[in-house]
Amino acid sequence: MKKSVVILLHAGYWILYLFVIFVFILLLFQIGTNLDRSPIFSDFKLELFLADFALVPAVLGFYTFYSVLFTRFLRHRKIFLLFLFGILAALGSGLTGSITLALLGALGVGPSIFNDNLSSVIGITGFMAIIGLLNGGMGLLLKGFITWYEDILAKEALTQKNFEMEMALVKSQINPHFLFNTLNNIDVLIAKDATKASAYLNKLSDIMRFMLYETKTEQIPLLKEWNYLEKYIALQKIRTANPDFVHFALEGNAAQVMIAPMILIPFVENAFKYAEGIKTAHAIQIKVRVEDQVVYFECKNEYLSDVRNQQNEFSGLGNNLISKRLSLLYPNKHTLSVRDMDGVYCVDLKIAAT
Repeated sequence: MKKSVVILLHAGYWILYLFVIFVFILLLFQIGTNLDRSPIFSDFKLELFLADFALVPAVLGFYTFYSVLFTRFLRHRKIFLLFLFGILAALGSGLTGSITLALLGALGVGPSIFNDNLSSVIGITGFMAIIGLLNGGMGLLLKGFITWYEDILAKEALTQKNFEMEMALVKSQINPHFLFNTLNNIDVLIAKDATKASAYLNKLSDIMRFMLYETKTEQIPLLKEWNYLEKYIALQKIRTANPDFVHFALEGNAAQVMIAPMILIPFVENAFKYAEGIKTAHAIQIKVRVEDQVVYFECKNEYLSDVRNQQNEFSGLGNNLISKRLSLLYPNKHTLSVRDMDGVYCVDLKIAAT
């Protein structure tokens, strides 16, 4: 919600509050002709009543509930603490108003309304505490309305951004070079080992099926994502006879953890795209670890110096896209670290999954 609209809501509330107080005072003077003989209101000026008796506890109560109690307690559904600190805040508002009245009376700015009467002090403090509590309740309502409206706008923006991100992600998934190279490799392999070629063709079919169907859901088991990675890595390894080119490992129970689809795959694709020669041992290292519903992902790849600029280009564009998607899907529930360490590109991702 725009700041100007919030200011107008606050201004409108206080104008309405002052109008109600004004009407209430008019009614008092119309039907309460004995106010002048009251030990509480003797010599009490209307200006002082408006400035202190009505406004001080109201403002304190309203903005204490609005700024502090809503955020710390109601937003987190801590109802008991909200009730407890709400009562304390109301009493504090009433006590502050009473002290202000006493100081004004002592300074001669306004008349003393306590008349050295303890019951009068308790009565005025309690009445102002009620004023603070009622205005605090209105503060909660206004803050709740603003938050509710902002949440609606945020969800709409999230839906739109997520849609745009998903569309961009889908486009990035369809890598024609990977598909073309894989088909060529399988075609060559058919003449050498038809059984193995058939197995690789099934893996490619599984990958395409995953991309077409599994990515439509909001979350999938981590194990499915890992199975995709295994098939993708297997297809990439067709073009090399070095079995140690890629080292990948999975630790923990991946079947019990749910994550958003295609979260880990872009990092792996990037590793293969920029990795050093396929004859190097452990040129790519991929590790996924699951601990207490937290997913730890690590991906490292060595790269040649002549592709440094391309690697940095991915860091500036591709990682930015992935980071935005992570922020939308896992706000305050993930950490992403990307480092370049002397020819080794490292990605560390931590996700608090469900």
